Amino acid sequence: MVYKIVQKRGLSLSISGALVIASILALIFWGLNFGIDFKGGSLLEAEFGGYQPTIAEVQESVSGVSLSNLVIQPTSDSLILRFKESDEATHQAVLTALEELSAAREGADFKELRFDAVGPTIGQELKSKSFNATFIILILIIVFISFVFRKVSRPVASWKYGIAAIIALVHDILITLGVFSVLGHFYGLEINTPFIAAILTVLGYSVNDTIIVFDRIRENLPKSNQDFENTVNLSVNQTLARSINTSFSAILALLAIIVLGGDTIKDFALALAIGIFIGTYSSIFIASPVLVIWQNLSRKLASKKA
Repeated sequence: MVYKIVQKRGLSLSISGALVIASILALIFWGLNFGIDFKGGSLLEAEFGGYQPTIAEVQESVSGVSLSNLVIQPTSDSLILRFKESDEATHQAVLTALEELSAAREGADFKELRFDAVGPTIGQELKSKSFNATFIILILIIVFISFVFRKVSRPVASWKYGIAAIIALVHDILITLGVFSVLGHFYGLEINTPFIAAILTVLGYSVNDTIIVFDRIRENLPKSNQDFENTVNLSVNQTLARSINTSFSAILALLAIIVLGGDTIKDFALALAIGIFIGTYSSIFIASPVLVIWQNLSRKLASKKA
């Protein structure tokens, strides 16, 4: 059975358009909740054995230390403290205060699990380099796809395959960022360097999925008796099961990490899961229909000139 995916592109493009607009609005009004990797500051995770202090108790214990933008986040078995200062003297002062809080309770003990500190200058540099890396990768993808499909010039020029892939990738990035903007606004989810690594991974995964569809189009074009639109639709159908099965397997593994994994890797796995899901959708319902729309527009313009 051949599904009319390309022929019914209006519905999928409308859904994507709505999601992209919603994501852009979320980014405009709420932005991204950047973590200490990009803003600078410190993160200290502590474990209290035999006693779990309340947020109010922790705030009172560190009140003698000059901390800016202090945020205390309890987890299932630890406490995470975030604050703007990143010097070692402040770190030791906070540790002393927490140790005193633990010592005041009989049978309680205290252990520092991790401490991360990033200066504001380094944070801005990381942010700049992360966005530059993403932009450079998008340009390289266009060049790579144009080169690979250089012999497929009819009826769509090879460079248009690269642009169609980039449109799908921008769609994936915007929606993923939009989801994290919402999660950051309502649930305090932060954007750190693992998120950028997840986005770059999603770019590679998504463009790989798109190229597989495009490659099948390239194989079918010389031997197909159908027009370009139906040939593209046939190619999408031929790769549909492979795309869905591969992505579903990856998402299952990521869901296991999200549910059972540690706090330090959950955000990375969540970004990957969202990105892979959206990337699979765009490879099927966005990239290939964009090629058909472009070819139809080019044909209409050519007929008008003639």
